[in-house]
Amino acid sequence: MLQSMGAQIQIESKSSRGSEPIADIHVKGSELSGTEISREWIPNIIDEIPVLAILGTRTRDGIRIRDAAELRAEESDRIHAVAENLKNLGAKVEEYPDCLYVPGNQALKGGTVDSFDDHRIAMAFAVAGLFTSSPVSIRRASCVGISFPRFFEILAEISS
Repeated sequence: MLQSMGAQIQIESKSSRGSEPIADIHVKGSELSGTEISREWIPNIIDEIPVLAILGTRTRDGIRIRDAAELRAEESDRIHAVAENLKNLGAKVEEYPDCLYVPGNQALKGGTVDSFDDHRIAMAFAVAGLFTSSPVSIRRASCVGISFPRFFEILAEISS
């Protein structure tokens, strides 16, 4: 999906560990066009949608996520959580019952966001903090320990 938006990604050394595919991924900064994510993609990227919505602010044309009503029944209502938190960081976003539209070419400011006790929301907005104009504070960020206890430590290492 990212490659279809113009991302320059190389995948090398493919293998698997158990049933999980692993590889070395090399990403080069590039302008992304934006996209519409709909029905056929949703089940395969349900956990990535929060960070993809944030990415929409950095694309040329934005990202529209459609046919995703099941996002309202995850650990949190992820459509609402993403929309509210993006607004808290100064972004324009449109929220609908089964969809979200994030226009492109938006600069995010810092601020306080809420994890809604959802580890995917907390991690996505920690990543957003890498390119905001001032720091992002995440309420109830400890929920990240559910799936990735070392997330903040590793994010700090790769972002320094």
